[in-house]
Amino acid sequence: MLRIHELKLPLEHDAAALKPALLKRLGISEADLVDFTIHKRAWDARKKGAIQLIYTIDAEVKDEAALLKRHANDVHIGPAPDMSWTPPARATGTERRPIVIGMGPCGLFAGLILAEMGFRPIILERGKAVRERTVDTFAFWRKRQLNPESNAQFGEGGAGTFSDGKLYSQIKDPRHLGRKVLTEFVAAGAPEEILYVAKPHIGTFRLVSMVEQMRAKIEALGGEVRFQSHVTDIVLEGKAPRRRMAGVVLANGETLPCDRLVMALGHSARDTFEMLHARGVYMEAKPFSIGVRIEHPQSVIDRVRFGPQAGHPILGAADYKISHHARNGRGVYSFCMCPGGTVVATASEPGRLVTNGMSQYSRRERNANSGLVVGITPDDYPGEAGDPLAGIAFQRHYEELAYKAGGETWSAPAQRVGDFLEGRASTSLGDVIPSYRPGVTPTDLSLCLPDFAVAAMREALPVFARQIPGYAMADAVMTGVETRTSSPLRLTRGADFQSLNVQGLYPAGEGAGYAGGILSAAVDGIKVAEAVALSLNPARKAA
Repeated sequence: MLRIHELKLPLEHDAAALKPALLKRLGISEADLVDFTIHKRAWDARKKGAIQLIYTIDAEVKDEAALLKRHANDVHIGPAPDMSWTPPARATGTERRPIVIGMGPCGLFAGLILAEMGFRPIILERGKAVRERTVDTFAFWRKRQLNPESNAQFGEGGAGTFSDGKLYSQIKDPRHLGRKVLTEFVAAGAPEEILYVAKPHIGTFRLVSMVEQMRAKIEALGGEVRFQSHVTDIVLEGKAPRRRMAGVVLANGETLPCDRLVMALGHSARDTFEMLHARGVYMEAKPFSIGVRIEHPQSVIDRVRFGPQAGHPILGAADYKISHHARNGRGVYSFCMCPGGTVVATASEPGRLVTNGMSQYSRRERNANSGLVVGITPDDYPGEAGDPLAGIAFQRHYEELAYKAGGETWSAPAQRVGDFLEGRASTSLGDVIPSYRPGVTPTDLSLCLPDFAVAAMREALPVFARQIPGYAMADAVMTGVETRTSSPLRLTRGADFQSLNVQGLYPAGEGAGYAGGILSAAVDGIKVAEAVALSLNPARKAA
């Protein structure tokens, strides 16, 4: 199989034009082409009105060796890599069942991979099954009723369930584990296009049924999923500096024996982080970002990005990615951009307000929204230097300020960009209608953001407006606060994927500080599951 990169055609090309273009690129006749498939399709929108589609094609030809020799100097033609996943180990049936804590993308794939290898994992999720969780989450958005154990952060599917469902990442993936993730999603009901479009996404409603299908597969393979099973403690044996896992304790008092524990926490499992710290599990503070969600009319972004071809069905709703290094040394950048989406309430603790962005598969809502965030480091956190939990205290402080600024009713503080730039509070909103539910309170966002973040954002907005005309439009809406861009700490692990000081404890995914987004978290779950399997059956690796 050959892989051909950078095959370019006009946006409006006829479907039948792809095959002749491929034949011309390879310099072969139709009789020499056995078959071909689209591996990836992207677009180049740098020339407005002349947008090109860029294909990566996998092709089967009759004389592959001769063709490779002829194109030996063409860096865009070569053998297609093997992207299949092979289990590195198999269960013997004598192992103690591994336990996975958390059923977000990381825990879901860790559980699935362990189940596929025959290890019959037990998955413990503190929240509810995804459909029950969806009811609770919508009750918060519509009726202001927060369930701290069942919301946009906690429950089957993890925080990614109520997001744009973006399935792309910038991680290095030499083993093509991301392909395994996408393949499993398609098998669970995702559209096949996620296998080849450059920036695949699914959307919340599709994710719900997919997560259910994947859970059913895990259970059919011998795995077990327990909802509303909050782990409140871990049992350790041995002495420091290298203790070992012996079990986990649930909120109902039950203790489950366990010598292999995958800690696939989300970034909001603050009480679990505190418990692990109390038990002496090694962790360290790490940087993250703080800011707001900013909303513009999606039509503005579409016109800037795509010009007269805005609205084309292949292009869909336009996205963007921008960044600026401010004079005060802070990086300001867009985060988790959601085309045609909504700003959503993602609080998980009473009295602390948090926002995020979400899109459905169609991406047809009137506004585009993105995080507009500023980088922070552990040096910014309160308390003693080196406290790994200090980032959580930082987050909580500004979430509490946002809750107060919004009126302490779960309405979010919001401000027009024009007012923000002028340093005055908003008393009303303009043409851009904020999408956040339960609602917003016009105010001054500097009341609930660090001064350095406010200064950096005020500097960055006019810069971004030169890149995206209309970005700093007076009526664009900023809604605060966004504090959970990533985990504020890392449960540091070694090359064997185990905690530095607890044998058998495998920190994994976004909450542990090793991923950022659905795809990277799922890939990390696969890697950790493989490490667990090899620790249980090292003979397979030796073979």
